[in-house]
Amino acid sequence: MSKKVYIAMSADFIHEGHINVIEQGAKYGDVIIGLLTDEAIATYKRVPLLNYESRKRIFENIKNIKEVVKQDKLDYTENLLKIKPDYVIHGDDWRTGVQSLIRQKVIDTLKQWSGQLIEVPYTKDVSCTDLEQKYRFLSNTPDNRRKKLKKLLELKPYISVMEASNGLSGLIVENAKYENEQNNTVKEFDAMWVSSLCDSTFKGKPDIELVDLTSRINTINEIMEVTTKPIILDGDTGGKIEHFTYNVRTLERLGVSAIIIEDKTGLKKNSLFGTEVEQKLDDPDNFAAKIRAGKQALVTRDFMIFARLESLIAGMGIDDALYRARKYLDAGADGIMIHSKEKDGKEIKEFLKQFRKEYAKVPVIVVPTSYNQFTESELHDWGADIIIHANHLLRSAYPAMMKTAKSILENGRSKEADEYCMSIKEILTLIPGGK
Repeated sequence: MSKKVYIAMSADFIHEGHINVIEQGAKYGDVIIGLLTDEAIATYKRVPLLNYESRKRIFENIKNIKEVVKQDKLDYTENLLKIKPDYVIHGDDWRTGVQSLIRQKVIDTLKQWSGQLIEVPYTKDVSCTDLEQKYRFLSNTPDNRRKKLKKLLELKPYISVMEASNGLSGLIVENAKYENEQNNTVKEFDAMWVSSLCDSTFKGKPDIELVDLTSRINTINEIMEVTTKPIILDGDTGGKIEHFTYNVRTLERLGVSAIIIEDKTGLKKNSLFGTEVEQKLDDPDNFAAKIRAGKQALVTRDFMIFARLESLIAGMGIDDALYRARKYLDAGADGIMIHSKEKDGKEIKEFLKQFRKEYAKVPVIVVPTSYNQFTESELHDWGADIIIHANHLLRSAYPAMMKTAKSILENGRSKEADEYCMSIKEILTLIPGGK
């Protein structure tokens, strides 16, 4: 009886390193590929370019592979206990970093039936990550980018979104990562929020819908040129219905994934002022008509329109917010955003509790700027699907730049400010192609 060899794989791209591992495995017995699902891959890196079924067909047609089975987690244990392979084959590039604990679990599990881990020397100068990154930019068409947010909602328990207001902050959101070696995960932001507050502030203008759509599209294009993640646009009130229908079609054509519009009217007053200023809500039937017109104007099913409920901001209460949510969802809204300026988060939690009794699957967005003591996972447990960190890069950039400016004024030279600054060399090489 031939011995069983287990090899876990996830890649969209099959390169010589993968083929080498498979060929080495075939020397020991029948190769079984444990192919990670889209959901499993999304727990430690970006959503794969090809879905599970497409990747499965590719592996099934590669020489020396006997069988392809589904691996639902990055952790091998469940499949290993089921299959009890004689050997597990892997490249030797997982001895450090996030996957080192996975490696140790494989070794410990194999010991139960005297199985063996065989590590193949890593193929130099070949990186699946580099290949994927290059392909992401090559395939970064409006159609492909627009679809990504819906795909993420299908695959991930919740989506983490960070504000991006220009090309540089877009690069930060695109590339920022946190490796948690304790639970074998790599976390990064899933999408970008193009905020009207931040866009206006970076232009030195007040947040009163003064910056027109043409200017905002320039910002979107600037971000899109250097990034690949989906974009959610802060659309303020959405403007007049007649204008909104044209604007959503423009955004859809650009490759934006979603717009959020708020049910207020009149001169915009930032919601975090709450009832300190007049917050005039739109007639819910009129706002529902705007959503309906926007949905009817779209060409694809990928672009989403979210209705932002301002009832809690205006002091109208949870019942009013629920009433408006029903109206807007009936009009075709793809989901809702519930907003609050209260620091204890209680009204958000209560709203989500009541909303989920009626709508189990509808995507809900929260922006926990005021109640940021709660983690993303806690907010998800309450019922949130998308968590937006709406203005933190802007708010951290300003004090840092002011500190540098004051240091130069105080000392009459820039030497003392060097400790606050990146080196010129780092700046020059920060952007791909800058060296």
